[in-house]
Amino acid sequence: MTSPRLRTLPVPDPASGPYALAAGPDGALWCTLVHAGRIARLPAAGLPGGGTAAVEEFPLDHAGCGPSLITAGPDGALWFTRMRDDRIGRIATDGSIRSFALPDAATGSASAPYGIAGGADGALWFTLSAAGRIGRITTGGEVTEFPLPQADAFPAFITAGPDGALWFTLNRAGAVGRITTGGDISLYPLPDPDCGPVGLAAGSDGALWFTEITAGRIGRITTGGEVTEFPLPDPGCRPHAVTAGPDGAYWFTEWATGRIGRLSPDGRVSSYELPGSGSEPHGLAFGPDGALYAALEHGGIARLDPAGG
Repeated sequence: MTSPRLRTLPVPDPASGPYALAAGPDGALWCTLVHAGRIARLPAAGLPGGGTAAVEEFPLDHAGCGPSLITAGPDGALWFTRMRDDRIGRIATDGSIRSFALPDAATGSASAPYGIAGGADGALWFTLSAAGRIGRITTGGEVTEFPLPQADAFPAFITAGPDGALWFTLNRAGAVGRITTGGDISLYPLPDPDCGPVGLAAGSDGALWFTEITAGRIGRITTGGEVTEFPLPDPGCRPHAVTAGPDGAYWFTEWATGRIGRLSPDGRVSSYELPGSGSEPHGLAFGPDGALYAALEHGGIARLDPAGG
């Protein structure tokens, strides 16, 4: 593999907290700014070669809402969770914004929506990390919630699986869960109940891949529930998000050590240092230019070109 080329793209406010990324249908990358209550857009013209096109920012209606994870929706918009005010947000590619209050927002009982993904049923599915539930919202804003067997399990990331169901990590329960679009839930305990699964992504091999943040491992689970784990060289690196690469590898952020990691198809691990110290990389996504982008909570957006260009 050619040594990747790494550079950092700044955001206007270094304290805004880039947190999660998603490729939009407009060919741009969209990023949540968790500390500023804004959504950022990196235009397609700024992607090849890490160019200089300006990052656009769109303020939300509440600066303290805590926009967290973001995903492309079935309606051509980007959908995201607002962890600190119990709402689901939607931003169209023209920058127009809507938000939808969840049931707990009216009661004052925080549910803290976090992960979000599109489902095979044309709705958005999300995790309610503080409430121990999985939520579903239609593009018209109709919300349904499904309680988990363990209320304090802290559901984190969620993604669509190859079997048509939604899969999610249970950070405090040491398990991976599955929910059908009809609401049937299954849980798969991991070998180490204290491994702290967080990030989750569908793999090109028909399995689901996840990070174990407290154990320093990358895990793989088949749709039948068979688990394989891959220890990382630095067990204290705290892997956070993971995504499948076009190269057949699995790329992940090392939150504690400021690195991006790569797990090759044959199980070899590589690691790439990010510029500066204390960057705290969280979400990551591949752009339309084939490069990998990582949101650095303290440092902007990193661009890593696996081809070395």
